[in-house]
Amino acid sequence: MLNFKEPIFKKQPSYEIPDNIEIIFVSDMFVDEYVGGAELTTEALISSSPLKILKLKSQNITIDHIKNGLNKFWIFGNFANLNPQLIPTIVTYLKYSVLEYDYKYCKYRSPEKHQANSGSPCDCHDQMVGKMISAFYYGSMGLWWMSEKQQERYFTLFPFLKEKDNIVLSSVFSNETLALLRNLNNRNTEFNKRKQRSGWIVLGSNSWVKGAKNAEQYCIDNKLSYEVIWNLPYETVLQKLADAEGFVYLPDGSDTCPRMCIEAKLLDCKVIMNDFVQHKDEEWFATSNLSDIENYLISSPNLFWNGIRKMIDHHHKISGYITTYNCVKQEYPFDKCIQSLLGFCDEVCVVDGGSTDETIKILNDLALKDSRIKIKVVSRDWSDPRFAVFDGMQKAEARSMCTGDFCWQMDSDEIVHEDDYEKVKDLCKSFPKDVDILSLPVIEFWGTLEKVRMDIQPWKWRLSKNKNNITHGIPFNLRRYDSGGRVYSLPGSDGCDMIDKTTGERLNHMGFYTQDADKFRQKGLLSLNNVDRDQYEKWFNEMTNILPCVFHYSWLNLPRKIKLYRDYWSAHWENLVGNDYKDLPTTNMMFDVPWTEVTDDMINDLAKKLSKTGGHIWHSKWNGQITPWIGCSRKQPKIME
Repeated sequence: MLNFKEPIFKKQPSYEIPDNIEIIFVSDMFVDEYVGGAELTTEALISSSPLKILKLKSQNITIDHIKNGLNKFWIFGNFANLNPQLIPTIVTYLKYSVLEYDYKYCKYRSPEKHQANSGSPCDCHDQMVGKMISAFYYGSMGLWWMSEKQQERYFTLFPFLKEKDNIVLSSVFSNETLALLRNLNNRNTEFNKRKQRSGWIVLGSNSWVKGAKNAEQYCIDNKLSYEVIWNLPYETVLQKLADAEGFVYLPDGSDTCPRMCIEAKLLDCKVIMNDFVQHKDEEWFATSNLSDIENYLISSPNLFWNGIRKMIDHHHKISGYITTYNCVKQEYPFDKCIQSLLGFCDEVCVVDGGSTDETIKILNDLALKDSRIKIKVVSRDWSDPRFAVFDGMQKAEARSMCTGDFCWQMDSDEIVHEDDYEKVKDLCKSFPKDVDILSLPVIEFWGTLEKVRMDIQPWKWRLSKNKNNITHGIPFNLRRYDSGGRVYSLPGSDGCDMIDKTTGERLNHMGFYTQDADKFRQKGLLSLNNVDRDQYEKWFNEMTNILPCVFHYSWLNLPRKIKLYRDYWSAHWENLVGNDYKDLPTTNMMFDVPWTEVTDDMINDLAKKLSKTGGHIWHSKWNGQITPWIGCSRKQPKIME
């Protein structure tokens, strides 16, 4: 039973983890200390491993072991002696699999024993121990079960475990043990010609679940001559089974896959069992063909290690998603955006809003060349009084198309550098288990490739786990409704936030952006001196070289962007916050006249003036202030050259 009062930082013997170790196998005991069914299965797996293994006793594991074993794959067998306060850390940081021998969610490790001792049905699945164990199992990369009935019981109590890789392994036998059983059976073939097998065997275990008294009573009631065996050498036990007529095993509680029943059957004993022997009706065991049983057992180690290798080498499927609408007319590099996504994504999901230019044709041409591109047209009435909320709805639609383990969101004027493709894949492999959304750097140009904006925070939520509850939209606390019942947003949302689908709450994310970095940025914007700006630039370039990032080209061509404000964005921002857009000098953040009076010469003139600054957020009019900018040490993506 797990001891929740055990201190997390207790002193324990220290074990070095050599660099050549690939697997850390955890167990309460190993076969050199105790020869039980679980220990024999564990040893059979370890002895057949194609990977370099370190055995580690559960009671000896400390924070240091976890820290030193971050790049190893862990397998947890029996772990009753594990400090349970380490479980959250294990779930968060380690790659591991669980080999479940019994029912560790129960404090007695047996629901039937729980009821016998307490007088009431086991409710441990609703208590701390059950919740801790189920979270531990859910955090694994895969679960191995001893029987189908054992797996079924776990699924009934913890349905979410069905989402994991689940494999029924059964007990495992080494090649040496199978050879010994085969030789003993061959001996009996000759032996039986001279002498009848006689007597019955009862396992005299003092374990409650093994039901030794039940088996003895059965032999007495049926007038069977029997011998109780216990604490004998393993080979002696097998020899006694080989000479006996049969084996009686009637446990008092669910025994997931007792290997002695398998050994007795392979030695051609009659086997008397009850329904608590959970594997007795499984196809591989219920057959009378002993060769079929043996072949099943021979394949078990390969099944296990092939599964572990698959978990170690697991490829996380990545879905990229974007939205488009009249991108040709608006001069968005959407085709290059998609091509960059194909550099690291297993699929690219595109939702178009019903483009009337050449956008859809180009999308279809791209999809013909690469089957990973999935296109869906969701036409909307862009003249709707609340059309601005469609942006988030389109993103939500695109995300819903994604089938990968992870989702990477981009806008159609963003590009991922080819040097970052592998970084994204590596990030998925090491993605924090307790985090759902990760924000990453954005390199946003202003008028020229030599200027990177520092007037905005340089991050955006980007990579996320593909969970059903994650979507895009206006956070619940910012939603308001107009007289027609149509939703709009209070200031504070762009309508595309990552929110919980059920509650509407804005979701938390983990990022690289620190308070110290923001202090340098804010001080640098005051232009009091270049020291803070230089510090921020140094930090920014370090981050964008280490982490995968996105090159954002929205403001590179200033005249184009100003025209987009004329044709779309001015109305969008007014519309989003519930205003009925009117083309007035007060709603034009770039000029002191309505947009209908703005000429191309005026746009080009403003673009020249803005090219001297380093960025401006157009929620207010620009007063001519020159904001600082920084340089970017990274080269352009080849696709944009």
